[in-house]
Amino acid sequence: MPGQAQEGALSQLYAARPPAGSSFVRVVNPTAETLLVQVAGGPAQRIGPQAPATSYAIVAGGKPFVVQVGGKKAATLDVKPDSFGTWVLRREGSGHAFTAIDDTGDVPDALKAELRFYNLVPGCAKAQLQIAPAGTPVVRDVAPMSAGARSVNPVQAQLAAACGSATSAAQALPALQAGDHLSLFMTGSADKPVLTMQPARTDAFKR
Repeated sequence: MPGQAQEGALSQLYAARPPAGSSFVRVVNPTAETLLVQVAGGPAQRIGPQAPATSYAIVAGGKPFVVQVGGKKAATLDVKPDSFGTWVLRREGSGHAFTAIDDTGDVPDALKAELRFYNLVPGCAKAQLQIAPAGTPVVRDVAPMSAGARSVNPVQAQLAAACGSATSAAQALPALQAGDHLSLFMTGSADKPVLTMQPARTDAFKR
């Protein structure tokens, strides 16, 4: 009984943590269409041009989970234990298919903010995130359907996505704090890239 009481008291102070082997998965919609997406029974979220990504859902690594689009089953996926992944949605026939991007990497510096830049333009062989208007690279040479990351001190800056000489409109970095994670998605086309920023979020784990 004392042990149970202590555990109950601690559970009120600390958020529940997922068990070992859990993985974190989200879906990104790079199309111009806003879609209702649900990952692994989590909250249904509308994602599209202004906010392309769902929050990261917590799933059991190595076990299948379902992704729904528009209230209908779109795919059954599975991921490795202890991993982070972004699944990029695309139209395929009358349904949808997904391409995986591995977000698992080195442990980020807790004293800095992390910028993770995604090249979601199949026709751009080497995408670049750069400071605008100077063109100084922040993350360079990102291949299609992949991402590159950079830890930065929280600063005020204007950033743009570039494919060759084509650059997106500049976007101001939001106010960042140490430990924040900001996703930056390059969509559009190789000659007209578009940059969208969205803070990364994780669903609360429920026992």
